[in-house]
Amino acid sequence: MLTTEQPTARRRYWDKYTAPDHGWRIDGASKQPRRPPGEELAALRSGLGRPVMDSPKMWPHYSTEVDDVLALRDRVSDEQQAEHAALALYGLHQQGQSRPMHRSGVKLGRALRELRRDGKYSENALDARVAQLAAATSVPALLVHLRGLVTQLRTVGQPLDYDHLMADIRAWHQPERRPQVRLKWALGYRAWQSKAPDADE
Repeated sequence: MLTTEQPTARRRYWDKYTAPDHGWRIDGASKQPRRPPGEELAALRSGLGRPVMDSPKMWPHYSTEVDDVLALRDRVSDEQQAEHAALALYGLHQQGQSRPMHRSGVKLGRALRELRRDGKYSENALDARVAQLAAATSVPALLVHLRGLVTQLRTVGQPLDYDHLMADIRAWHQPERRPQVRLKWALGYRAWQSKAPDADE
């Protein structure tokens, strides 16, 4: 179902196009679905594997405010870095998809569980890739593993909550917060072992 566009406060890029009912937002003037233009998605993908602010094409799509104190030292916040990574991954995920790949409430663990259930990829191979993701000891390593898994999610058309993913990436910048993120992923992903497949992650 499509939802009519309503004026709102500043949103993350994916929220500009994805409605609360998980369909596309509707443009108030044309009454047509608002989908992210291909050139914008290409601009987001230009940030894959690159540091935050390194791709000028992405600059118009950032929504995180610049931390003035850090900027004086030519640095950016963890939130800015996390948004950059999430935007680039979203550009990869949404490429070629007819429906929104951002879906509120579908956290990473659940999305990967659905990928496992799809059957397109070997369960053992996917288990190993998810374990490598969770064992990442740096943010760059985490993003390499996420890129590969998001590519697989795109292949099967499995959506993901990019607000939650951005929060996870932000938390990964602080090693003391990583165990809680791993726990959340594990609870969501390993729920395939449960008799309650829709248990929250």
